[in-house]
Amino acid sequence: MPRSVRGAARLLGFALAAASLAACAPSAADPAPGTLQVSAAPSPSATGGSSPAPVPEPVALAADRGRRSGGVVAVGGGDSAYNYAPSLVVEGGRHRMWWCSQLGVAQPDGDDVLYAEATSADGPFAAPDGSPARPVFSGSGSGFDAMHTCDPSVIKVGSVYYLYYTAAERDNVDNGSAVGVAVSSDGLTWTRWGSGPIITPSGEVIRDNVYGAGQVSALWLDGWVYLMFTDTTGAAAGWNGAGQFVLRSQDPTFATGVQALGPGGFTAAPDTRPRTRSIVDAFSADWMYVDALEAFVIAHSTEHGTTLTSWNRDFTANPHPPVHIPGPWAEGPGLVRTPTGHAPTSPEDPCGRVPVDVVRATVEGESGAPTALARFGLDLAGVPGCATEEAARVLDGFAVPSPENTVDLVLGGEVVRVERRSVADRLATRVLDRRPPAVDRLEVVERVPAGVPAVRAPDGQVGLLLEGDRLWLVDDAEVAALNSSPVTDVGQRAWAAYEKAGGLRR
Repeated sequence: MPRSVRGAARLLGFALAAASLAACAPSAADPAPGTLQVSAAPSPSATGGSSPAPVPEPVALAADRGRRSGGVVAVGGGDSAYNYAPSLVVEGGRHRMWWCSQLGVAQPDGDDVLYAEATSADGPFAAPDGSPARPVFSGSGSGFDAMHTCDPSVIKVGSVYYLYYTAAERDNVDNGSAVGVAVSSDGLTWTRWGSGPIITPSGEVIRDNVYGAGQVSALWLDGWVYLMFTDTTGAAAGWNGAGQFVLRSQDPTFATGVQALGPGGFTAAPDTRPRTRSIVDAFSADWMYVDALEAFVIAHSTEHGTTLTSWNRDFTANPHPPVHIPGPWAEGPGLVRTPTGHAPTSPEDPCGRVPVDVVRATVEGESGAPTALARFGLDLAGVPGCATEEAARVLDGFAVPSPENTVDLVLGGEVVRVERRSVADRLATRVLDRRPPAVDRLEVVERVPAGVPAVRAPDGQVGLLLEGDRLWLVDDAEVAALNSSPVTDVGQRAWAAYEKAGGLRR
């Protein structure tokens, strides 16, 4: 077998065959036309009540603005024979993408994680040095990930990037695929955490599909890292090994405080092995948290292309019927997400629209493995967002009309009331025409009247001095000029003495 496809034969072979069967077979995530999938509510013992909580009727979402790239958006270059399983992060005006491939320049011989970036999901993606892609993570040469590192999922918690990946020590390691984690300060140079995997196959049921555990997808929500992954040996997996299990921990390395999702919700787990509940019948899925919907959305391959299945916050119901992103596919999708694994916010209508874009392999290449990464997407429309304070998170950085004929800038779940519209235009991502009701429940913590004094530090930083000489940082002196705020240069000691109230930077 040619060197370039050896890794694919191990990590792909069984999963792809089973995925094809799962796409054609009835799927819990993809009910027949005219039916709605609703999960049963947890048992009374799980909720603490005498009867199950009522399950709300799913609310259908409209889908419009269907789109796709004009062609392939990223390639490994060199002798890479396959490209699949992308993880995408929108950060600092860049679309950053990590995916599974194999390059001869990256040793040892096996699957590698490649990296490239672009200004949009339509590409073309390229490495920082201008080459098609850069190998950033490969087999360690020993241990559980000696040969293969694949299926990356990247999130950023604080200033640290975490790479969760599928690993195998060699080819043909039956039920031996596992999940490892690495850390980075820039998403390019990675350091393995620990000496072993954080998730291994449970071994509860040995099936014909001997893939094992992997195909992980991570997101961060309210202090917890949630991991969704495949385990073909899990008790709750399907007959062909399909299924998606969920663990969470406040420790991104999952060394402590692990909880497993079961039939009654999350419970403490002595390790990462419990597999008592699968949330979607699928392989190679990706997910994100959609703040405007207050729901998890899972993207997985079906006969329709990519199907979007939703779960509410506590995994007791599917709040919306499935939505499909059509088009060709050969292997599971990677969602375009924020660094924490949340849905990007629509700059046009953050409360009523959710842009959903995926990059997926579209053909089986000459090597018999998936390749030809392309972008597909749509908007979820008619979203009942911003009805609650939690959903109003999507308004962070936006401004809305205030009841005092001023403009309210939403920052971190609080409101800064700005007198001049021109200043709000400069400070906000966008000033919306309508005021969502949820903003009325947010506290007004500061007011920015016209003409307040401004000061400038020796290093050029500018801030507005508000009531009580509290300093609010702004982007530059242009903001002060728009506010008719006279700017005074101060020394470093005087600048340091001001109470730093926060930042009004875009």
